[in-house]
Amino acid sequence: MPARSALTPEDFGALYFITGSICARCGGPQTLDLGQDDICAVCHGSKTAWKKVRAALVYDDVSRSPILALKRAGRRDGLQLMATWMAVAGADLLSNADLIVPIPLHYRRLVSRGYNQAGWLATALARQTGKPVRHGALTRTRSTPSQAGRSARERFRNVRGAFRVRRSGKQHITGQRILLVDDVFTTGATANAAARALLAANAAEVSILVLARVAREKDVTI
Repeated sequence: MPARSALTPEDFGALYFITGSICARCGGPQTLDLGQDDICAVCHGSKTAWKKVRAALVYDDVSRSPILALKRAGRRDGLQLMATWMAVAGADLLSNADLIVPIPLHYRRLVSRGYNQAGWLATALARQTGKPVRHGALTRTRSTPSQAGRSARERFRNVRGAFRVRRSGKQHITGQRILLVDDVFTTGATANAAARALLAANAAEVSILVLARVAREKDVTI
């Protein structure tokens, strides 16, 4: 008997796709139309290593279930559909990207879990778009404690210096416009640390494409 989908038809209808006005930099949904190139107040007051972020969905009570099914239970029954949503949301980033790179897990967590959901999403995107993907170029150098329950400042401190580009991977990164792929964008701490490592290896620029992003502070539960 086929496994029950992690997303019911009723849930699908309630998903919050990010299709309206967004911040040109962080991709966060906006209540006011900022214009094509305008950025939100948070981005005005911050400096990040990545150039742009795009997300298909808002991470909320509805999207949490299929995302956690992918992330924690390893369910791939909706993977191709999720990648399609990401490809639509990140069409501008994908057209500009030379290479897709997934956010890596530390090897201990990868061995324990047996898979990297960001890697699955990156592979699915590469198959749909024809863009090359490089799984081993970026590595996580230390096993950081979970980001769940931490403040934004604690999250940035927790992952600072946690990534580097492998020596064997530098030839694939230098001069390239990199699209980093992950499942969820919360505060941007992990993406920023990974982007810094790629820029240190002379990537031309780094942007971020995720399945979902947190839009409200109360939804920071992952």
